[in-house]
Amino acid sequence: MTDEYAEIHELLLAKRVELANRLERLKENLTSGHSADSQEQAQELENAEVVDALGNEVRLELSKVARALDQIKNGTYGICLGCSEEIPLARLNAHPFADRCIRCATAEEQRSPR
Repeated sequence: MTDEYAEIHELLLAKRVELANRLERLKENLTSGHSADSQEQAQELENAEVVDALGNEVRLELSKVARALDQIKNGTYGICLGCSEEIPLARLNAHPFADRCIRCATAEEQRSPR
């Protein structure tokens, strides 16, 4: 790992811990006791769906962090998947798990259906 990415590496490690803790809290929330009252059960089900959606977002972000950490370890971090050019350090500092330069990321977003 180059010194150039040492600070980002530390940031990603801290982010991984934060996300793992958040995911654990979400899991605990989902498995907490349920009410006997049917109206409260309906609210709990709705809340569980929201918590589950949040969990999916956290898992997705965790996978992005893990991929970035692997890329740092393998020496491929900071290389755009679209054009193979170097991603500017300013972009990586702002978005540490960016895998495309701004030009390629913008082009990808424009191709993706909304």
